[in-house]
Amino acid sequence: MLKEFKEFAMKGNLIDLAVGFVMGAAFTKVTNAFINGMVMPLVGLIQGKNLSDWKVVLKDAVMENGKEKTAEVAIKYGDFISMTIEFLIVAFVMFLVVKAVNKMKKKQEEAPAAPPAQEVLLTEIRDLLKKQ
Repeated sequence: MLKEFKEFAMKGNLIDLAVGFVMGAAFTKVTNAFINGMVMPLVGLIQGKNLSDWKVVLKDAVMENGKEKTAEVAIKYGDFISMTIEFLIVAFVMFLVVKAVNKMKKKQEEAPAAPPAQEVLLTEIRDLLKKQ
């Protein structure tokens, strides 16, 4: 069973998947930093406040003796907008990456491969036999 697991874990596809997962996690951190540090402050200028503060309050918090008795009930659409913008950026970048990879694969497929040496040898033998 250990041998089977080792063979499974060492397959190329699984290792490629693991590398892709780690790269995706790193890319997500970079995207989060870009969105939260650069894009969202600019978007927040629209209303003059942070995008995560955009919400529709359905029920205000109830305070009693200086302490919150019941929490505020609100629809936080600013967070949704923020995540949607982040998703669109990630999806667009992934589209560009896949498009570039497909273009590179297409160029490799278009390059004609040299026939194997055995095939060349057999063709020469055939041609010699035809001459006789």
